[in-house]
Amino acid sequence: MLGRIGAQDLIEGVEYLILGLIWQIIKIGLLSKIDIKLHPELYRLLEPGETLEDFLKLPADQILLRWFNYHLRKVQCPVTVANFSTDVRDSVAYTYLLHSLAPHLCSKAALQTDDLHERAEQVIENAGKLNAAQYVTPKSIVEGNPKLNLAFVANLFNMHPGLEKLTESELAQLDDALFNSEGDRESRAFALWMNSLGVEPFVNNLFDDLRDGLVLLQTMDKVHPGIVEWKRVNKAPVRSKFKCVENCNYVVVLGKSPALKFTLIGIQGSDIVDGTKTLTLGLVWQLMRAHMIATLRSLSSFAGRDITEDDMIQWANATIAKGEGGHQSTITSLRDSSLRTSVFFLDVINGIRPGTVDYSLVTPGYTEDDARLNAKYAISIARKLGATIFVLPEDIIEGRQRLLLTFVGSLMALDQGV
Repeated sequence: MLGRIGAQDLIEGVEYLILGLIWQIIKIGLLSKIDIKLHPELYRLLEPGETLEDFLKLPADQILLRWFNYHLRKVQCPVTVANFSTDVRDSVAYTYLLHSLAPHLCSKAALQTDDLHERAEQVIENAGKLNAAQYVTPKSIVEGNPKLNLAFVANLFNMHPGLEKLTESELAQLDDALFNSEGDRESRAFALWMNSLGVEPFVNNLFDDLRDGLVLLQTMDKVHPGIVEWKRVNKAPVRSKFKCVENCNYVVVLGKSPALKFTLIGIQGSDIVDGTKTLTLGLVWQLMRAHMIATLRSLSSFAGRDITEDDMIQWANATIAKGEGGHQSTITSLRDSSLRTSVFFLDVINGIRPGTVDYSLVTPGYTEDDARLNAKYAISIARKLGATIFVLPEDIIEGRQRLLLTFVGSLMALDQGV
């Protein structure tokens, strides 16, 4: 639809094209939050035997229908919905949906009348109790207007998803499903980070999904806004290898530019297209590090200058000193073997939020099992406090320096409210 409308159509006021454009804008806005990155709880909507990969391929309106039916089953509704027109005209599904979302506010009394218009009025009245009565009228419900009913349901989801948050165990299952951890854990962390920036399409396999250069260019533009001249880029779908190489060559050019100053010795666009792991990981790591430094650079205590690893270590040691309970572990570098016990990270968290860490649950971490328990505890607390964490317990135990740096950076950002 968007491809059929031009500036002249807007100037001339071609009504059906303008209305179509407005609808597309509204639809994109309403459906943009139906995203597992924003709502990990959508993981609960997977059907038996369905893979997350298959689920993520569903268009947003189909996921919305899945959500609708999830709530209908929850309250034992006798019907299911397969569309936003004929299946909602009688308001039965809407009555049950609202009752599932807010049983204390929305009763099923509307079902006591056979008058469809009156029933629809009661649906809208109940939705109003949730401040979600926008987009539909009784007439649009009874007539089964697909656009307005889709907008109504999407707005309900955005305001009242009604899905229980995932437990730490379920979040771990989601991570495993997303990134089938048999692959390299570092590439998994990098993919998680890129997805957290909102790149499209969703990165499942770091090496396969970067081959056309588009995700890398999106990432660069988010790390350094405005750096990409999009008119130079071959847009999706990029089917020929030649055009993929062109995009990836541009990635390398931008990486070496004065704005980013990456060290990219011996890497060419064809290496990214071919999925050369070492070179691709090196590039993405420098992007992730640049993003972290840019975020932390905004801290007033650093007056806009670049933050070094030494700065982060000094901050961590000073933060521990502020904590309660006399916990005084210190390090001099991220190569310090004591980091593998996670005690240092727990002490940092205790310094950020005194009393948060229950030290009766913390072990010295001398054995691998004890170290893993400490690492899981540190990651769990950091996430609950709002930190964006990309490391796994194994990354800490194995002393993966790059990922340890991101952990410290995330805690630093949490402390400063970035």
